[in-house]
Amino acid sequence: MFAERLQAAQRGVQDALDAALAGRAEVPVVHAMRYASRGGKRLRAFLVLESAALHGIPAPRAMPAAAAVEALHAYSLVHDDLPCMDDDDLRRGLPTVHVRWDEATAVLAGDALQTLAFELLADPVLGPAEGRVALVRALARASGTDGMVLGQALDIAAETAPWPLTLAEITALQAGKTGALITFSATAGALLAGTDPAPLAAYAGALGLAFQIADDILDVEGDASKAGKKLGKDAAAGKATFVSHLGLDGAKRRARALIDEAEAALLPYGDAADCLREAARFVIAREN
Repeated sequence: MFAERLQAAQRGVQDALDAALAGRAEVPVVHAMRYASRGGKRLRAFLVLESAALHGIPAPRAMPAAAAVEALHAYSLVHDDLPCMDDDDLRRGLPTVHVRWDEATAVLAGDALQTLAFELLADPVLGPAEGRVALVRALARASGTDGMVLGQALDIAAETAPWPLTLAEITALQAGKTGALITFSATAGALLAGTDPAPLAAYAGALGLAFQIADDILDVEGDASKAGKKLGKDAAAGKATFVSHLGLDGAKRRARALIDEAEAALLPYGDAADCLREAARFVIAREN
């Protein structure tokens, strides 16, 4: 069930992003936006659609929110790959945007993908204005200095810090850099329905941390051809990670424990949340 629904989310959100970018000016920045918004696991979009389904909201109505978080995620990757940030030349097995075009185009494409996300959240298909405003507020907080941007800033600062980050500091950093958008995605359905997002927020908090631990594990023992990006960078840079603190086996145990926490948080939803439980198990079994 999970694999089929993830694939459906991947197809649906790609169609939505393609439609959103259709008819725009045929200039390099728009070409770069299309390029950057293709591919990927689409886990965030999947979480939006599944959280909506839990609240009786059909996929077509929730799709603009799913596309919005993927547009914002794409922007973050474009900017993260820049020479002034993580300085990567490969993403999803392809040249990064600044390599394929140039740095200025990459900056502008990222900026435009970010604004596209909020344009998508204004779509009346999502329902009453109150729900749309709640989504806009939540995504802004998750992506700004209360979430993703703060996490990235802390990550950059850590590169020149006089000592490695502690485990608690890494956990806080990743709660912003990776976890905040995952939390937005998993609670989007509750926000649209106007119900309590707390159980899904608890699920997402554990899921997001497990996702990052899995990334750290993949950086050590993953296959670069499957990951679609360079691996081993953290160790080469002497960067503190969950693996460097906990060891490889300890990191795997911690990730499994977090998945147990995520699954337990879904108890209020009963069997209706089984697909989200499968998604949690996927996070630590993935190869990219």
